[in-house]
Amino acid sequence: MNTLFKNVGLVLRPDTVGIHDATKTLVSFLKENQINVYIEDESLNDFSDTDKPDCSLLNKEVLGKLCDLIIVLGGDGTLLSVARKIAPYRVPLIGINQGRLGFMTDISKENMIPALEKMFIGEFVPEERIMLEASVLRNNKEVKHALALNDVVFSRGSMGQMIEFELFIDEQFVYTQRSDGLIVSSPTGSTAYALSSGGPILQPTLPAFTLVPICPQAMNNRPIVINDTAQVCFLLTKGGDTRVHFDGQSLFDLAEMDQVFIRRYRNTLRMLHPQDYNYYHTLRQKLHWGERLI
Repeated sequence: MNTLFKNVGLVLRPDTVGIHDATKTLVSFLKENQINVYIEDESLNDFSDTDKPDCSLLNKEVLGKLCDLIIVLGGDGTLLSVARKIAPYRVPLIGINQGRLGFMTDISKENMIPALEKMFIGEFVPEERIMLEASVLRNNKEVKHALALNDVVFSRGSMGQMIEFELFIDEQFVYTQRSDGLIVSSPTGSTAYALSSGGPILQPTLPAFTLVPICPQAMNNRPIVINDTAQVCFLLTKGGDTRVHFDGQSLFDLAEMDQVFIRRYRNTLRMLHPQDYNYYHTLRQKLHWGERLI
C-alpha cells in the first residue's frame, strides 16, 4: 500500500474491553504496510509484558513531534486528552471508537481496518476544528495557561454556593451574572456539557463560540453565540470556592478578582474521517433523533 503516512502514533484507552486484541490487530496492519509505529507510553499500563506490542514508546508531546498521524483507540475523552498535547504540531487525528458515545471517535472497531486502508491512500474527509486557549491572570500576572478542544467551564466548588462574575467580550461589558457557573464552548464542545445545559448545537467547523450559563439565578440569562475572533474575559467578583475546568480533565482554583481570558487558539485540530462520514447521521444516531419518514 502506497500510504500517505509513514510515522503513526497510537494512543489507547486503558482498561477497555477488547483493547488488547484491537491494538494487536492495528499494529499488525501498520507494520505489514511498512509504517513506523509509536505508542503513547501510559497507554500500555494494563498490558502484561507478553501482551505489549513491539513498538517504540513515547509520551504524548513527543508523539506530536515525530508522527505525521495519530490514531486514537478509545472514546471522546481519550481524544480530548491527545488533542491538547499535540495542538502545537498540527498532527491530524483519526478516532477509533472504543468508548460509549463516540461523537469524535467515529470509526467503529469492527470497521477499523477497511476504513484505514482507504484513508491511508487519501480517501478521507479532512475537518478543521477550532480550539480554545485560556489564560488566568491574578494581580496582572499569568498563573495558569491551558488549551481546550471542548470547553472551558467555570463552576462552583464543594461549598455549593453560587458564584458572581462579570463578563466582557472584546473589552466591552456584557453582563453581571449570579449562577452555578458558565460554559465557554467550541463548536466541538457544543454537543457536550453545553448541550445538556441548554446550549445550541453548532456545526463543528463553524467559526464561533457559545457562552452558556449554568443554572443562572435570573431566568432571562440565555446562551450567546459569538464570533471566534472575539476575546472573552471572565472576572470573578464573588466566589471563594470557584474553579475553572479545561475539557473536564484538568482544573484550576480561582480567587476573587481573578481574570480569565479565553480566545481561539492559533492552530486548529485536523481530524480525518472516512469518505462516508456524515455529521448529521452522527447526531441522529447519538442523540436518538427520528429517522426519515419517506
